[in-house]
Amino acid sequence: MMKSMWIVGVLGVLMLAGCDNSSKVDTTRLEKAFAGSGGTAKENVGKVAAAVKAGNWAEAAVGLKEMARDGKLTAEQQAAIKDVAGQVAEKVKEAVAKGAAEAQKTAEELKKSLGK
Repeated sequence: MMKSMWIVGVLGVLMLAGCDNSSKVDTTRLEKAFAGSGGTAKENVGKVAAAVKAGNWAEAAVGLKEMARDGKLTAEQQAAIKDVAGQVAEKVKEAVAKGAAEAQKTAEELKKSLGK
């Protein structure tokens, strides 16, 4: 139980640190690469762009991973996905570094509150 609470606390801090919409990730190339696409592909680009705009790096990364699985991508689309995925990965690293101190503090507070 204590371990579960600690994990929930750490994940919560990391999620809050990751929701920083002041950071810039350029999705222009991605949006242009899929501009002529229809259906699911275009919908996924919209979801990824919205997640990036909101600073929700986890959702953006999942969306990009799903998009990359499509076996019918053009070279331009593959490159655009890779480019945005690289930018998102950098933002995840920044969020983790920013949240590490907060996560440690939360973990210590949880340990104290559980008496162990």
